[in-house]
Amino acid sequence: MISIPDKKKKLNLGFLGVGWIGRNRMQALLNHSPSKATVICEPDSQNAEEAIQNAPDACCVENAEEMYNDSSLDGIVIATPSALHAEQSIAALNAGKAVFCQKPLGRTADEVKKVVAASKAADKLLTVDLSYRYTEAFQEVYKRLINNDIGEVYAIDLCFHNAYGPDKEWFYDLPRSGGGCVMDLGIHLIDLALWSLGFPEIKEVRSDLYAQGKKLQLFEDKIEDYASISFLTETNININLKCSWHLPAGKDAEIHASFYGTKGGLAFKNVEGSFYDFTAEKYNGTQTEVLVTPPDSWGGRAGVVWAEDILNGKGYDATTAEELIKTATLIDRIYAR
Repeated sequence: MISIPDKKKKLNLGFLGVGWIGRNRMQALLNHSPSKATVICEPDSQNAEEAIQNAPDACCVENAEEMYNDSSLDGIVIATPSALHAEQSIAALNAGKAVFCQKPLGRTADEVKKVVAASKAADKLLTVDLSYRYTEAFQEVYKRLINNDIGEVYAIDLCFHNAYGPDKEWFYDLPRSGGGCVMDLGIHLIDLALWSLGFPEIKEVRSDLYAQGKKLQLFEDKIEDYASISFLTETNININLKCSWHLPAGKDAEIHASFYGTKGGLAFKNVEGSFYDFTAEKYNGTQTEVLVTPPDSWGGRAGVVWAEDILNGKGYDATTAEELIKTATLIDRIYAR
């Protein structure tokens, strides 16, 4: 018998970590999906107080175990430091909760595989906040790539320079972060490139990582703040990625994913150094056609899709799981792990 989702039902969600990103994602879910914040767990009292202002009916708990053990919860949104993501996701999934986790899901492919296994065993939906997929600008680029608008893609250029870098000290500690600007920024663009190509096998990886202007040696226990990486797919598509923290780029941020094919080009680009405003462009020789322009409130859209999928009865997603493992395995190769 086919079950029909209850359109009147509201998801009961727990929010584990409500710093700036956690609160932003919570607000998007409350505003744009049939969800309510039932439980909040946050060690920083100021963050917790700000979150409660937007969810006055939520209960605050002191430790994550109380959240995992709450039988009323349908899912848990995780926005904590990277070192905690895999462990907390596994605990939530083992407790029968769907999980929406900030990237990276794990610091290594091994951690990601363990989370995926927990999702499969529990048959609960696992989603990672790879949010640029859900921008209107990249959705347009993706649609045109799938429709073969620019012919056969042979090269992709990816770039993410953040002039400021993270403001939390744990980002600069390798055991806690799992990596530097590649793990923090590059992962988004790697995901866009692989997703657009259908997650092909990568036969060659070359990575040059730098810390404060000095090239890092293999297995050096330091965090990179600049990376230049190239991949070659099994069908010889060339992918180049540059990303950084604190680069003197003359603007707040430089973000783009440019695709070059036998019949033209497509690009997803930030506007005037913005972290939030994006455009989509199509290139034909020297001509540029603007496809999408701001504004676009995309920040919490991935979480809203996750919530709607839960309400529609979606559980373990084997395709997404395989994508998460492939991305994490490639990042391991970048770091020579």
